[in-house]
Amino acid sequence: MKQLVKKFLPAFILSWYHKILALFAMILYGFPSNKLTVIGVTGTNGKSTTVNLIGKILEESGLKVGWASTANFKIAEKEWLNDKKMTMLGRMQTQKFLSQVVKAGCQYAIIETSSEGIKQYRHWGINYDAAVFTNLTPEHLEAHGGFENYKKAKGELFNHLSKKARKQINNKTIPKIIIANADDEHADYFLSFPADKKITYSINNKSDVQAENVEIKQNGTDFHVSRLPRASRAELDESRGSTPAPSEALERSRKGAVEGYHVAIIGEVNVYNALAAIAVAKSQNIDEQIIKNALEKFQGMPGRFEWIETNKNFKVMVDYAPEPESMKKLYETLKIFQFKKIIHVLGSCGGGRDASRRPILGKLSAQNAEYVIVTNEDPYDDDPQKIIDDVAQGAIDNGKILNQNLFKILDRREAIKKALSLAQAGDLVLITGKACEQYICVAHGKKIPWDDRKVVRELLKT
Repeated sequence: MKQLVKKFLPAFILSWYHKILALFAMILYGFPSNKLTVIGVTGTNGKSTTVNLIGKILEESGLKVGWASTANFKIAEKEWLNDKKMTMLGRMQTQKFLSQVVKAGCQYAIIETSSEGIKQYRHWGINYDAAVFTNLTPEHLEAHGGFENYKKAKGELFNHLSKKARKQINNKTIPKIIIANADDEHADYFLSFPADKKITYSINNKSDVQAENVEIKQNGTDFHVSRLPRASRAELDESRGSTPAPSEALERSRKGAVEGYHVAIIGEVNVYNALAAIAVAKSQNIDEQIIKNALEKFQGMPGRFEWIETNKNFKVMVDYAPEPESMKKLYETLKIFQFKKIIHVLGSCGGGRDASRRPILGKLSAQNAEYVIVTNEDPYDDDPQKIIDDVAQGAIDNGKILNQNLFKILDRREAIKKALSLAQAGDLVLITGKACEQYICVAHGKKIPWDDRKVVRELLKT
């Protein structure tokens, strides 16, 4: 019924419906975001890890925090997996969540803010104080009607930030802050919105919080951070613009002020996530040593580069990686382990989620794994076998042979079982697309309880 209403209602009526519902939710729950410092995190990849890293740093500094991400929720001491199958909660649920965060005595809330959520005005009732941009690559293009619309939807978070009134909390005015990844080609768009402070982070381009000497190891990642405490915004813009060399003043400010960091999580992508969290912490005047302590203690995210304990002579990993760019980064990181073979179990989403990416995922898997097993993921109302065929075609086009090193198995449990049966000493069984998600979404709005990690453990026991 909901889908029929969406299909036949004019867009302007639908948008007003979303706005009115958002306003009603705000009033019902007493405008809870006005009583907290609220940080929004948006982008294509890395949002959930960034949310958790920010939260852990704030907690390390002695603050109470609540957060909502694709992977998990937390309110003060209580933490649980995201069982809603939504990156961003609906308008009523968001305001209820924020009111619970306030009641728990939290000073901060961190909200992973998705383009789909923004499109449905779920952000409307939130008075954000800081907005973080991680990166932007093509995703949800069919739902948004193209990449530019997707980018603009993300940009609405920053537009919304700039238009909301500054809060007064404990007799202090809370500034509006934008934090952006300077290595992303779209950073300037997100930095173009008005704010009291703008902070950039990077590995390659000059920025306020810049990583150097990045060393990725099997047990974690080391890097140094050089800061630009005296560089003006104009100098930063100059260094990122058409002038190839940074100004003398900016270069002077880069010397000294270097800190060494270690995180247990692996890969360049997690350096970016850590840098975003460091930038947020700096904007909140958190001590350097507290930041370092929090990052060193962070042991990773559920369902993000997560190893499954096994008594076998091969490794098993689950990772979310639902779209091509995140899968590329995953495979780049896995190269440091030099497995004998990789056996990859994957699928792709239905429900209007970028059908064009299906063969690309198959291609990437075929290019990097010795065995490819394509299975069901979240078909929604789409034909799951058609999705599997589309992904498999990408693998076939890149040299895989059906029923030799490529298998199409509709039942996800059977697909994982097949992968485990193929594994030998020194191999990796890699399972992507769902990770710690708690349901498989099928036709007519039905949800089947699921957890890749639980299924793997059950199969390994047998």
